[in-house]
Amino acid sequence: MRILTHQLTLTTSAPIEVVDITEAVREWLQVQPVRDGLLTVRSPHTTARINLNERESALQRDMVAFLERLAPKAGDYGHNLNTVDGRDNAHAHLLGLFLNASESVAVAGGALLMGHWQSLFFIELDGPRAQRTVQLHLLGEA
Repeated sequence: MRILTHQLTLTTSAPIEVVDITEAVREWLQVQPVRDGLLTVRSPHTTARINLNERESALQRDMVAFLERLAPKAGDYGHNLNTVDGRDNAHAHLLGLFLNASESVAVAGGALLMGHWQSLFFIELDGPRAQRTVQLHLLGEA
């Protein structure tokens, strides 16, 4: 059994943003000695999440609009009265309650086993941010 780890770094440019990270994950996976196993894709941030969903531009806009309606930034949130880092981001923490911090995807023959329409997304909930990270953790056999 081999265990491999890697970190992707990205920049976000919107308050709520859906960033497709599928190709970056595939590129890293292609050069790894592990061909079969399980890949966990994880966000270490409390205001950013990982999601497996369909990549389609109108749907991605719908996702952002839905999240904005679900917990509006301008809501009356107690967390915003005493922020840790000066960011009024209670809405982002609340949205995080409904999304996953990680997704696990099977790997076979060095490829992600995902459905035809599936992509991996980093979901920014408190942007823009100059630097965000995504952690990759691959367990498997060469």
